[in-house]
Amino acid sequence: MLPAWLSSADFLAFTLANPEQLPSDLQPLTFQLKNGTDCQIWDTGIICFTPQTYGNNDIVLSCGVHGNETAPIEICAALVQDILLERLQLSERVLFLFGNPPAINAGKRELIDNMNRFFSGAHGISNDRDIDAITDVEISFEKRRCARLEQYVSRFYQAVPAGRERCLYDLHTAIRGSQFEKFAVYPFLHGKPWSEAQFSLLAACDIPCFLLMQTPATTFSYYAAQTHGAHAFTLELGKARPLGENDMSRFAKVADTLRALISGADITTKPFVETDFQLFEVYRAINKQTEAFELCFATSIENFTQLPLGTLLAKDADIEYRVEQPGEAIIFPNANVALGQRAMLMVKPVSIIGQTA
Repeated sequence: MLPAWLSSADFLAFTLANPEQLPSDLQPLTFQLKNGTDCQIWDTGIICFTPQTYGNNDIVLSCGVHGNETAPIEICAALVQDILLERLQLSERVLFLFGNPPAINAGKRELIDNMNRFFSGAHGISNDRDIDAITDVEISFEKRRCARLEQYVSRFYQAVPAGRERCLYDLHTAIRGSQFEKFAVYPFLHGKPWSEAQFSLLAACDIPCFLLMQTPATTFSYYAAQTHGAHAFTLELGKARPLGENDMSRFAKVADTLRALISGADITTKPFVETDFQLFEVYRAINKQTEAFELCFATSIENFTQLPLGTLLAKDADIEYRVEQPGEAIIFPNANVALGQRAMLMVKPVSIIGQTA
C-alpha cells in the first residue's frame, strides 16, 4: 500500500516539493502495492516499478530533462499516478525519471546547464566520485543530475540478467513549432541497423518523422544506446508550453501506446515500409563560436523548414552560414546556447533501404 507521505499518489507534486533531494527522514522508500508491484524511490523524481511477473522488456521513461517541456511531464506523471493507484497493472519493469525538478519548478529549460549536453561522461564526474560531496560552486546541479541519471539507468538495467530487451524513451518538446508536430531523434548506432520494430512502435504513437543521427552525441538517448545497447530515442512532442496548459488530446496516441507498452496491452502496428515515414539525416551542425552569433530568419520559422539555396541562415562575427544544398532543412535553431554548443542543425531527406533489421 502507499506510504502516508504519498497517499495522493501524486509523485510529480511530491518531486516538485523536494526538487533537489529527498527528505532525510523519509520512510519507507520501498513499498509494495496490493497487486504485488514493488515500488522503489531512488531519488527525487526517480521511481522504479517491478511487477510480480514481468516480460522481457526493461523500459526507461524519461521527461523533464528540460524543465519547461511540460507535455511529457504530464504524460509520465499520469502514468505513475495510475500505477500507484492500481488503475494500471504493469507487465514490464519500468523506471520513470523526472530529470530536472528545479527547472520544472522555475518553468525554465535549465537553470545553469543544458542537461542534454552532459551525458556520456560530459558532466566531468568520475564514476568513483561521491556526488553528494560536490558543491554547486564546483559543478552545477544539472551536471550532477546527469551523472546520477546515468547511475540510475545502469542500476536499473544491471539489476536483471543481461540479454533482455532494453528501451529508453526520453520525452521532450521543441522550443519552436515544427512542420512535423511529433518527431523522434534516433541516436547514432555506429553501423548497427535501424530497428524496424521501433519505427513501427513509434508510428503507433503518431510519430512519422525521424531524424537519424550520424555522429556520437552527449544526449541521454545516445548514452543509453551506446553504453547499454538500448533502443533509445529522444521524442519531440509538440512545442514547449507552461505546465497545465497543454492540449493533451494531441498526445493521446503517445500516452496510450506507452501505457499499452508497459502493461502488455495490444498495440496495433504496421510492418515497416520506408515510404510511410519522413526520414532525415544531419547534413551539418552549426555551432555558436562567438557572442555575436545571430540567426537570420524569423523566430516563427518552424523546424524542418526548407529555404532556397543561398539563403543566409546565421552570422557569427565575420562568418556567414547559408543554405548549401537543395532540400536542406532547419532544425533546433537556438541562438541562446553556450559558446561552442550547437546552435542549429541542417538536415536532408535520406533513404535507409538495406540498413534496417
